[in-house]
Amino acid sequence: MKPATEALIVIDVQNDFCPGGALAVAGGDEIVPEINALMSGFATVVLTQDWHPANHLSFADNHPGAAPFSMIDMPYGRQVLWPAHCVQGTPGAAFHSGLNTDAAQLVIRKGFRPQIDSYSAFFENDRTTPTGLEGYLRSRGVTEVTLVGLATDFCVAYSALDASRLGFRVIVQSDLCRAIDLNGSLAAARAEMLAAGVLLT
Repeated sequence: MKPATEALIVIDVQNDFCPGGALAVAGGDEIVPEINALMSGFATVVLTQDWHPANHLSFADNHPGAAPFSMIDMPYGRQVLWPAHCVQGTPGAAFHSGLNTDAAQLVIRKGFRPQIDSYSAFFENDRTTPTGLEGYLRSRGVTEVTLVGLATDFCVAYSALDASRLGFRVIVQSDLCRAIDLNGSLAAARAEMLAAGVLLT
């Protein structure tokens, strides 16, 4: 068992990010058994869950004439317009059926504000609106986090960068992540994480 100061954060292992889903990440389901095995070694396990209303402004469908994966400017910066995914209460928003959700003590839902997307487990995409995860981890005495899940170049990377910015020691276990890799986004995310002191294993 890892020391109580270390936590495992499992990012968005949901049906819509797995093969057959609305925003499928190649091989997204392959990592589930090993994530389950990893959970047993941590006293603190947190799951994050994308939880969008149907009218979310990050959905291309909500911008007439806009193509999925095109970019727009939002008040908080550039935003990818995604296919509608992880809509609240739908099967796509549910955790992958193979994921051992019973092992988690906390589920953080994110992206439920219609006007702002939320990749990170710690903050909305304005980088200032908190999810509450930082306070939970600090109250548990956690100083180091290991991140796994989907997708490496978006929600995992944003979470890792925010965790590092907040002063946590951060490990991204790359073999238990899968990437979207949109126009070189994986290489860019890896470089940014390394520059921030994130350990990629």
